[in-house]
Amino acid sequence: MTTKVAVLGSGHIGTDLMIKIRRLSDSLEIAAMAGIDPGSDGLAHARRLGVATTHEGLEGLVALDEFADVSLVFDATTAGAHQRHDEVLRTLGRTVVDLTPAALGPYVVPPVNGAAHLDAPHVSLVTCGGQATVPVVAAVAAVTPVHYAEIVAALSARSAGPGTRANIDEITGTTASALEQIGGAARGKAITVLNPAEPPLIMRNTVHCLVGDCDDAAVTASVAETAARVQAYVPGYRLKQKVQFARVAPGDPLRSLLPDGSRSDRAVKVSVFLEVEGAGHYLPAYAGNLDIMTSPALRTAERMAAHRATKVVPS
Repeated sequence: MTTKVAVLGSGHIGTDLMIKIRRLSDSLEIAAMAGIDPGSDGLAHARRLGVATTHEGLEGLVALDEFADVSLVFDATTAGAHQRHDEVLRTLGRTVVDLTPAALGPYVVPPVNGAAHLDAPHVSLVTCGGQATVPVVAAVAAVTPVHYAEIVAALSARSAGPGTRANIDEITGTTASALEQIGGAARGKAITVLNPAEPPLIMRNTVHCLVGDCDDAAVTASVAETAARVQAYVPGYRLKQKVQFARVAPGDPLRSLLPDGSRSDRAVKVSVFLEVEGAGHYLPAYAGNLDIMTSPALRTAERMAAHRATKVVPS
Protein backbone atom coordinates (compact mmCIF):
# COMPACT_ATOMS: atom_id res chain seq x y z
CA MET A 1 0.00 0.00 0.00
CA THR A 2 1.34 3.43 -0.93
CA THR A 3 0.93 6.68 0.97
CA LYS A 4 -0.27 9.58 -1.14
CA VAL A 5 1.65 12.81 -0.67
CA ALA A 6 1.72 16.35 -2.03
CA VAL A 7 4.54 18.82 -2.52
CA LEU A 8 3.91 22.46 -1.62
CA GLY A 9 6.42 24.64 -3.47
CA SER A 10 7.45 24.32 -7.11
CA GLY A 11 10.97 25.74 -6.88
CA HIS A 12 14.25 23.86 -7.15
CA ILE A 13 13.82 21.87 -3.92
CA GLY A 14 10.16 21.02 -4.46
CA THR A 15 10.75 19.94 -8.05
CA ASP A 16 13.75 17.76 -7.19
CA LEU A 17 11.72 16.15 -4.40
CA MET A 18 8.75 15.51 -6.67
CA ILE A 19 11.02 13.74 -9.17
CA LYS A 20 12.69 11.67 -6.43
CA ILE A 21 9.33 10.50 -5.09
CA ARG A 22 8.34 9.28 -8.53
CA ARG A 23 11.69 7.66 -9.36
CA LEU A 24 12.89 6.29 -6.06
CA SER A 25 10.00 5.56 -3.72
CA ASP A 26 7.97 2.36 -3.64
CA SER A 27 5.90 3.48 -0.67
CA LEU A 28 5.03 7.11 -1.50
CA GLU A 29 2.89 8.29 -4.40
CA ILE A 30 2.98 11.93 -5.50
CA ALA A 31 -0.62 13.06 -5.93
CA ALA A 32 -0.22 16.81 -6.41
CA MET A 33 2.15 19.77 -6.53
CA ALA A 34 1.29 23.35 -5.67
CA GLY A 35 3.12 26.58 -6.43
CA ILE A 36 2.33 30.26 -6.78
CA ASP A 37 3.92 30.99 -10.16
CA PRO A 38 1.78 29.71 -13.06
CA GLY A 39 4.84 29.82 -15.30
CA SER A 40 7.20 27.93 -12.99
CA ASP A 41 9.29 25.17 -14.49
CA GLY A 42 8.43 22.95 -11.55
CA LEU A 43 4.70 22.99 -12.26
CA ALA A 44 5.33 22.46 -15.96
CA HIS A 45 7.56 19.50 -15.14
CA ALA A 46 4.88 18.03 -12.86
CA ARG A 47 2.21 18.37 -15.53
CA ARG A 48 4.42 16.57 -18.04
CA LEU A 49 4.67 13.71 -15.56
CA GLY A 50 0.90 13.58 -15.10
CA VAL A 51 0.90 15.03 -11.58
CA ALA A 52 -2.06 17.26 -10.62
CA THR A 53 -0.96 20.87 -10.19
CA THR A 54 -2.18 24.27 -9.05
CA HIS A 55 -0.55 27.71 -9.09
CA GLU A 56 -2.81 28.97 -6.28
CA GLY A 57 -0.65 27.79 -3.41
CA LEU A 58 -2.03 25.98 -0.40
CA GLU A 59 -5.59 27.11 -1.09
CA GLY A 60 -5.41 25.67 -4.58
CA LEU A 61 -3.88 22.45 -3.28
CA VAL A 62 -6.64 21.92 -0.74
CA ALA A 63 -9.25 22.52 -3.46
CA LEU A 64 -7.86 19.78 -5.73
CA ASP A 65 -9.84 16.54 -5.79
CA GLU A 66 -6.57 14.64 -5.40
CA PHE A 67 -5.92 16.30 -2.03
CA ALA A 68 -8.66 14.26 -0.36
CA ASP A 69 -6.43 11.18 -0.44
CA VAL A 70 -3.23 12.97 0.61
CA SER A 71 -2.07 12.16 4.13
CA LEU A 72 1.36 13.84 4.12
CA VAL A 73 2.47 17.19 2.69
CA PHE A 74 6.06 18.28 2.06
CA ASP A 75 6.46 22.04 2.46
CA ALA A 76 9.26 23.35 0.23
CA THR A 77 8.29 27.02 0.24
CA THR A 78 9.71 29.61 2.67
CA ALA A 79 10.00 29.96 6.43
CA GLY A 80 7.55 32.86 6.44
CA ALA A 81 4.90 31.00 4.45
CA HIS A 82 5.35 27.78 6.37
CA GLN A 83 3.84 28.99 9.63
CA ARG A 84 0.48 29.64 7.95
CA HIS A 85 0.72 26.44 5.93
CA ASP A 86 1.35 24.41 9.06
CA GLU A 87 -1.64 25.88 10.87
CA VAL A 88 -3.96 25.00 7.98
CA LEU A 89 -2.55 21.52 7.37
CA ARG A 90 -2.64 20.58 11.05
CA THR A 91 -6.31 21.62 11.17
CA LEU A 92 -6.92 19.38 8.17
CA GLY A 93 -5.17 16.48 9.86
CA ARG A 94 -2.25 16.19 7.43
CA THR A 95 1.25 15.25 8.50
CA VAL A 96 3.81 17.89 7.51
CA VAL A 97 7.44 17.33 6.56
CA ASP A 98 9.01 20.79 6.52
CA LEU A 99 11.92 21.51 4.18
CA THR A 100 11.96 25.23 5.06
CA PRO A 101 14.14 26.62 7.88
CA ALA A 102 11.06 27.66 9.90
CA ALA A 103 11.95 25.15 12.66
CA LEU A 104 8.41 24.84 14.01
CA GLY A 105 8.53 21.07 14.49
CA PRO A 106 11.15 18.77 16.03
CA TYR A 107 14.37 18.47 14.03
CA VAL A 108 15.00 15.24 12.15
CA VAL A 109 18.43 14.34 10.75
CA PRO A 110 18.06 10.69 9.63
CA PRO A 111 21.43 9.18 10.65
CA VAL A 112 21.28 10.89 14.05
CA ASN A 113 17.65 10.73 15.22
CA GLY A 114 15.69 9.34 12.28
CA ALA A 115 13.46 7.14 14.46
CA ALA A 116 12.75 9.76 17.13
CA HIS A 117 9.62 11.47 15.81
CA LEU A 118 7.78 8.96 13.63
CA ASP A 119 4.45 9.80 15.27
CA ALA A 120 4.89 13.57 15.15
CA PRO A 121 2.33 15.56 13.15
CA HIS A 122 5.09 17.89 11.94
CA VAL A 123 8.86 17.46 11.57
CA SER A 124 11.56 19.88 10.46
CA LEU A 125 14.36 18.81 8.12
CA VAL A 126 16.52 21.72 9.36
CA THR A 127 18.48 22.99 6.29
CA CYS A 128 20.73 21.64 3.55
CA GLY A 129 23.80 22.74 5.53
CA GLY A 130 22.38 21.14 8.65
CA GLN A 131 21.67 17.82 6.96
CA ALA A 132 25.25 17.79 5.64
CA THR A 133 27.08 18.79 8.81
CA VAL A 134 25.01 17.89 11.88
CA PRO A 135 25.79 14.17 11.40
CA VAL A 136 29.51 14.96 11.48
CA VAL A 137 29.25 17.00 14.68
CA ALA A 138 27.14 14.23 16.24
CA ALA A 139 29.79 11.69 15.21
CA VAL A 140 32.50 13.68 17.00
CA ALA A 141 30.23 14.24 20.03
CA ALA A 142 29.65 10.49 20.26
CA VAL A 143 33.35 10.12 21.13
CA THR A 144 34.17 13.28 23.07
CA PRO A 145 32.27 16.39 24.25
CA VAL A 146 32.11 19.13 21.62
CA HIS A 147 32.50 22.52 23.29
CA TYR A 148 32.00 24.48 20.08
CA ALA A 149 31.07 23.59 16.50
CA GLU A 150 31.32 25.91 13.51
CA ILE A 151 30.28 24.95 9.99
CA VAL A 152 30.50 26.62 6.61
CA ALA A 153 28.10 25.42 3.90
CA ALA A 154 29.01 26.70 0.44
CA LEU A 155 26.54 26.06 -2.38
CA SER A 156 26.43 27.20 -5.96
CA ALA A 157 24.52 30.44 -6.44
CA ARG A 158 22.87 28.82 -9.45
CA SER A 159 21.28 26.18 -7.25
CA ALA A 160 19.76 28.69 -4.82
CA GLY A 161 16.22 29.69 -5.77
CA PRO A 162 14.29 32.71 -4.48
CA GLY A 163 13.13 30.88 -1.35
CA THR A 164 16.66 29.95 -0.31
CA ARG A 165 17.93 33.48 -0.96
CA ALA A 166 15.09 35.01 1.04
CA ASN A 167 15.74 32.71 4.00
CA ILE A 168 19.50 33.04 4.50
CA ASP A 169 19.09 34.45 8.03
CA GLU A 170 16.65 31.69 9.00
CA ILE A 171 18.90 29.07 7.43
CA THR A 172 21.86 30.30 9.45
CA GLY A 173 19.98 30.38 12.74
CA THR A 174 18.24 27.05 12.30
CA THR A 175 21.46 25.29 11.31
CA ALA A 176 23.29 26.65 14.36
CA SER A 177 20.44 25.53 16.60
CA ALA A 178 20.51 22.02 15.15
CA LEU A 179 24.28 21.77 15.72
CA GLU A 180 23.47 22.11 19.40
CA GLN A 181 20.14 20.29 19.72
CA ILE A 182 20.89 17.32 17.46
CA GLY A 183 24.64 17.51 16.91
CA GLY A 184 25.38 17.76 20.62
CA ALA A 185 27.64 20.81 20.53
CA ALA A 186 27.56 23.07 23.58
CA ARG A 187 27.66 26.04 21.19
CA GLY A 188 27.11 26.15 17.47
CA LYS A 189 27.71 28.62 14.67
CA ALA A 190 26.75 28.32 10.99
CA ILE A 191 27.81 30.27 7.92
CA THR A 192 26.07 29.90 4.55
CA VAL A 193 27.82 30.98 1.37
CA LEU A 194 26.22 31.32 -2.07
CA ASN A 195 29.21 30.68 -4.30
CA PRO A 196 28.99 32.66 -7.59
CA ALA A 197 31.82 30.74 -9.28
CA GLU A 198 31.45 29.80 -12.95
CA PRO A 199 31.37 27.03 -13.87
CA PRO A 200 29.32 26.18 -10.76
CA LEU A 201 31.07 24.31 -7.97
CA ILE A 202 29.72 21.28 -6.12
CA MET A 203 28.36 21.93 -2.64
CA ARG A 204 31.21 22.00 -0.11
CA ASN A 205 30.94 21.86 3.67
CA THR A 206 33.56 22.51 6.33
CA VAL A 207 33.07 21.40 9.94
CA HIS A 208 35.25 22.52 12.85
CA CYS A 209 34.75 21.08 16.33
CA LEU A 210 36.59 22.28 19.42
CA VAL A 211 37.04 19.42 21.87
CA GLY A 212 39.27 18.43 24.77
CA ASP A 213 42.07 15.99 24.22
CA CYS A 214 40.59 13.08 22.25
CA ASP A 215 41.26 9.67 20.74
CA ASP A 216 42.03 10.61 17.12
CA ALA A 217 41.42 7.11 15.80
CA ALA A 218 38.05 6.82 17.55
CA VAL A 219 36.89 10.18 16.20
CA THR A 220 38.06 9.30 12.68
CA ALA A 221 36.21 5.97 12.79
CA SER A 222 33.03 7.59 14.09
CA VAL A 223 33.04 10.23 11.35
CA ALA A 224 33.70 7.63 8.65
CA GLU A 225 30.87 5.40 9.88
CA THR A 226 28.44 8.30 9.99
CA ALA A 227 29.47 9.51 6.53
CA ALA A 228 28.75 6.03 5.19
CA ARG A 229 25.28 6.14 6.73
CA VAL A 230 24.54 9.45 5.02
CA GLN A 231 25.96 8.15 1.75
CA ALA A 232 23.48 5.25 1.88
CA TYR A 233 20.68 7.68 0.94
CA VAL A 234 22.75 10.54 -0.57
CA PRO A 235 25.27 8.72 -2.83
CA GLY A 236 27.13 11.93 -3.69
CA TYR A 237 28.00 12.67 -0.04
CA ARG A 238 31.69 12.07 0.66
CA LEU A 239 34.63 13.13 2.77
CA LYS A 240 37.22 15.08 0.80
CA GLN A 241 40.22 14.11 2.93
CA LYS A 242 41.18 12.53 6.22
CA VAL A 243 39.84 14.07 9.41
CA GLN A 244 42.29 16.74 10.59
CA PHE A 245 43.41 17.23 14.21
CA ALA A 246 45.20 20.38 15.39
CA ARG A 247 46.30 20.92 18.97
CA VAL A 248 45.20 24.30 20.30
CA ALA A 249 48.16 25.99 21.95
CA PRO A 250 47.97 27.92 25.23
CA GLY A 251 47.09 31.54 24.50
CA ASP A 252 45.24 30.68 21.28
CA PRO A 253 42.00 32.74 21.07
CA LEU A 254 40.10 29.50 20.42
CA ARG A 255 40.56 28.65 24.06
CA SER A 256 38.08 31.38 24.98
CA LEU A 257 35.40 29.06 23.59
CA LEU A 258 36.22 26.35 26.11
CA PRO A 259 34.35 26.12 29.44
CA ASP A 260 36.09 28.20 32.10
CA GLY A 261 37.21 25.18 34.07
CA SER A 262 38.92 23.50 31.14
CA ARG A 263 40.81 26.36 29.53
CA SER A 264 44.09 25.19 30.97
CA ASP A 265 43.55 21.62 29.71
CA ARG A 266 44.62 20.25 26.36
CA ALA A 267 42.33 21.20 23.49
CA VAL A 268 41.97 20.00 19.92
CA LYS A 269 40.36 21.44 16.81
CA VAL A 270 38.83 18.65 14.72
CA SER A 271 38.24 19.63 11.07
CA VAL A 272 36.20 17.68 8.52
CA PHE A 273 35.88 18.63 4.86
CA LEU A 274 33.17 17.13 2.70
CA GLU A 275 31.25 17.67 -0.51
CA VAL A 276 27.83 16.71 -1.83
CA GLU A 277 27.47 15.90 -5.50
CA GLY A 278 23.90 15.93 -6.77
CA ALA A 279 22.25 13.00 -8.52
CA GLY A 280 21.10 15.30 -11.32
CA HIS A 281 17.44 14.42 -10.99
CA TYR A 282 16.50 18.05 -11.66
CA LEU A 283 19.47 20.43 -11.64
CA PRO A 284 22.98 19.25 -12.64
CA ALA A 285 25.41 17.51 -10.30
CA TYR A 286 26.70 20.76 -8.77
CA ALA A 287 23.37 21.16 -6.94
CA GLY A 288 24.13 18.72 -4.15
CA ASN A 289 22.33 21.07 -1.77
CA LEU A 290 19.08 19.81 -3.30
CA ASP A 291 19.92 16.14 -2.74
CA ILE A 292 21.12 16.64 0.83
CA MET A 293 17.70 18.16 1.61
CA THR A 294 15.28 16.16 -0.53
CA SER A 295 16.78 12.72 0.10
CA PRO A 296 16.46 13.03 3.93
CA ALA A 297 12.90 14.32 3.42
CA LEU A 298 12.04 11.30 1.29
CA ARG A 299 13.68 8.91 3.75
CA THR A 300 11.91 10.50 6.72
CA ALA A 301 8.48 10.39 5.06
CA GLU A 302 8.96 6.76 4.07
CA ARG A 303 9.88 5.81 7.62
CA MET A 304 6.91 7.71 9.02
CA ALA A 305 4.56 6.03 6.56
CA ALA A 306 5.96 2.57 7.29
CA HIS A 307 5.75 3.13 11.04
CA ARG A 308 2.15 4.28 10.87
CA ALA A 309 1.18 1.39 8.62
CA THR A 310 2.23 -1.07 11.35
CA LYS A 311 -0.17 0.64 13.76
CA VAL A 312 -3.22 0.20 11.50
CA VAL A 313 -5.42 -2.57 12.87
CA PRO A 314 -6.85 -4.74 10.06
CA SER A 315 -10.63 -4.67 9.88
